[in-house]
Amino acid sequence: KGEDDKVSTALARMMEEDLTLIVKNDAENRQSLIYGIGDQQLEVVVSKLQTRYKVEVELSKPRFAFRETLRRKVKVQGKHKKQSGGHGQYGDVIMEFEPSGDLETPYVFEEKVFGGSVPKNYFPAVEKGLQECVQKGPLAGYPVVGLKATLLDGSYHPVDSSEMAFKTAANLAYKAGIPQAGPVLLEPYVNLKVYVPSDYTGDIMGDINKRRGRVLGMNPSEEDGLTCIEAEVPMAETGDYATMLRSLTQGRGYFRQTFERYEEAPMNVAQKVIEQYKEAEEE
Repeated sequence: KGEDDKVSTALARMMEEDLTLIVKNDAENRQSLIYGIGDQQLEVVVSKLQTRYKVEVELSKPRFAFRETLRRKVKVQGKHKKQSGGHGQYGDVIMEFEPSGDLETPYVFEEKVFGGSVPKNYFPAVEKGLQECVQKGPLAGYPVVGLKATLLDGSYHPVDSSEMAFKTAANLAYKAGIPQAGPVLLEPYVNLKVYVPSDYTGDIMGDINKRRGRVLGMNPSEEDGLTCIEAEVPMAETGDYATMLRSLTQGRGYFRQTFERYEEAPMNVAQKVIEQYKEAEEE
């Protein structure tokens, strides 16, 4: 702590010297990521930081960008009422939250308000409240996706209502509703293509199964006489894949991976992530 500037200056210099070294800031998970060709290279980086730049750093497994979504439909009220001499604040909304079925989009907002119980000019404020809320889910603070929010009803005060009050009311409805809507954690999956000599295919497939992966198929590769094994694997299980592949195939295999989609995380994985989040919050 307190040596962040020193570390970033040192790493910038090291990246100039070694073009295979990449350092990125991952704002979503509040972590600095360091990418290298293998474990050995990263160990050399740590020892150089210590000997040459006199800073000690600790490497840990990276956290991955999970998402949160909901499974059930709920109807809730969010009411913000404050009286404090002069103008008060008043915003009241009744909203319905349900799965939208589209995990690519954070939220869809609709309104079905009859009879002007919430004036039209406050609809954008309600949506703005929602837009801010979906940045943080109830389980582990990850962004929410696949949410459909419908403004059904509410009430307003001719003097005390304001955009701010309705934005706060939407915020209160979200905080009350989402925990009741069966929230679940989603984890990122990658499409993994592993190119290896055919003698190693059994070992590679066994390893993919251990990583909670699903093998999709196996084809001879056109490029170099290797066999291509295609699979879908949770991103959280691929951190040390390069090292493992090198040792399993004596350096003769290589792989490519691309992000595929989000899927519901199994209970034991979700539980672990939620606990880590709670511990970090307490700290």
